[in-house]
Amino acid sequence: MSATLIVVIAGLAAIGTYLVTSRLLSRIVLGFALFGHAAVLALVAAGGEDGAPPLADRSTADEMSNPVPQALALTAIVISFGLTLFLLALARRQQQLTGDDLVEDDIEDRRIAAPAIDADGDHLIGYAVAPGARDATIENRSST
Repeated sequence: MSATLIVVIAGLAAIGTYLVTSRLLSRIVLGFALFGHAAVLALVAAGGEDGAPPLADRSTADEMSNPVPQALALTAIVISFGLTLFLLALARRQQQLTGDDLVEDDIEDRRIAAPAIDADGDHLIGYAVAPGARDATIENRSST
């Protein structure tokens, strides 16, 4: 495997990971597609020598190309294609419902992410989040 191919695979994986961490669904879809391409390139590169025929003129099993990475690459292509289509359908539906493709924070996620302790330090108390609020506000729900 050449150094150029390694750099391309690493670059595709890095850019894909960066795009997946975005809050826009269109960038998330592109990130998963790029990451899928990086996986396919890595599997194909692991399959054998460049330009060598898989079985012709090979006397021992060590000289033959391994067919397993090629089968895994085909499987990765199918999975990547299916995932891309599913994410595109989700992005389209999000666009229809809200008018944009920005992923908002979920209220339940904010509740779970911000636990609070009461004044005595004994136990956790509940907290309420108003719809559309950016920060969780603490509300005492302990039974006294």
